[in-house]
Amino acid sequence: MSFCSSGCAESEPYALRVLGDSMLPEFEEGAIIVIDPAGAIRDGCYVIATHGDEYIFRQLRIYDQRYYLQPLNELYDTVEISGPDQIKGVVSQKSGRRRKDHKRYDHD
Repeated sequence: MSFCSSGCAESEPYALRVLGDSMLPEFEEGAIIVIDPAGAIRDGCYVIATHGDEYIFRQLRIYDQRYYLQPLNELYDTVEISGPDQIKGVVSQKSGRRRKDHKRYDHD
């Protein structure tokens, strides 16, 4: 499933607005994140994934070949997913209200 309308290619990047505080302090509510559906999935990257019947924005942690979605805000729980098949895209950029809030995540 993709967040794009019918005119959007499945591998085309798209933007989402961050809702809630589960990814504070790195991602404030209202920040815009750019998602790359074809982005490299690796430990520590920020991802959009499915969990249950919902999409969730978290940091991916991989331990002993097990996949976890970890919030940055410790008030929220880390959840385990079955694997990379549940990951729908990798965050490549963040935009905020000010230039200093802009950041890229798609490079080493």
